[in-house]
Amino acid sequence: MIDFLVNLVQNLPPELATFVLAMLPVTELRASIPIGIGVFGLHPFSAFFFSVIADIVPATLIMFFMKPVAVWLSERSKIFKKLFDWWFDHSLEKFVKKYEKYGLWALLIFVAIPLPITGAWTGATAAFLMNIPKKKALPYIFGGVFIAGVIVTLISIGAFRIFI
Repeated sequence: MIDFLVNLVQNLPPELATFVLAMLPVTELRASIPIGIGVFGLHPFSAFFFSVIADIVPATLIMFFMKPVAVWLSERSKIFKKLFDWWFDHSLEKFVKKYEKYGLWALLIFVAIPLPITGAWTGATAAFLMNIPKKKALPYIFGGVFIAGVIVTLISIGAFRIFI
């Protein structure tokens, strides 16, 4: 899957290819930073910068436009209705208990953990579904993206080897 996505963007400038990969829900910055550094030859700071900015874009769009888009598409397509139902159920299942216990800090931590099924897409979707105000949720989502970017960049450049 990752090879397929890299092949799709390999003819783009490295910065743009990294940006595009970071915007996708499958890869986000968990994959775009190591690919940007290891495959596209970007400096770690450049891979971090383009990936963090790109990961913030869909989160912001989700917070502002998810409701009208989801309603419109679900009314017109059974496939989109099933997709949104699955995505929304999945996002709430992963996040609700943490939010009830830790509040907005749970949103930051959830987004900051660079593992599959966490990240800006799922965090923004969960915040949207729980009706967390945009002005409150977005700073925590952005903070989580930044922290995840730092973690992934440090892992990608081997910074943690000194502790092992």
